[in-house]
Amino acid sequence: FGGHAMAAGLSMAKDHFAEFQQVFAHTAEQWLHVDTLQGVLYSDGCLSPQEMTLDFAELIRASGPWGQSFPEPLFDGKFTLINQRIVGGKHLKIVVETNDHLFDAIAFNVDLKSWPNNQAKRVNIAYRLDINEFRGRVTLQLMVEHILGWE
Repeated sequence: FGGHAMAAGLSMAKDHFAEFQQVFAHTAEQWLHVDTLQGVLYSDGCLSPQEMTLDFAELIRASGPWGQSFPEPLFDGKFTLINQRIVGGKHLKIVVETNDHLFDAIAFNVDLKSWPNNQAKRVNIAYRLDINEFRGRVTLQLMVEHILGWE
């Protein structure tokens, strides 16, 4: 069903499509683990503010390449929500704080019915460390994979 592990494309005659659907579904049942279909996130743990640095983000970036069966490290933590706003029509730009350290973060394609959430004072997020380069300035940014607000 493709050339490499992440390939996703093919051509076929219409009269073979029903047979393809059956074979593809059967193969997917055999190869896919139930967790793959559940959207489970596995964290590499919490980072202290002292570990959340541009140097560490650069080390992670240089440690790749990341890909299937070798995902980029994902961390989690609880933060005070300092600021939140929608950018680009559907992305949540936030500033979070922990132990007197502020961090910029972004969550792409958020549910606009849930965010921004002015009731949320604290958030639990799963994130990746990223390097943001904008107008010649290089800063640390948290790339939010999942966000849950409370309080």
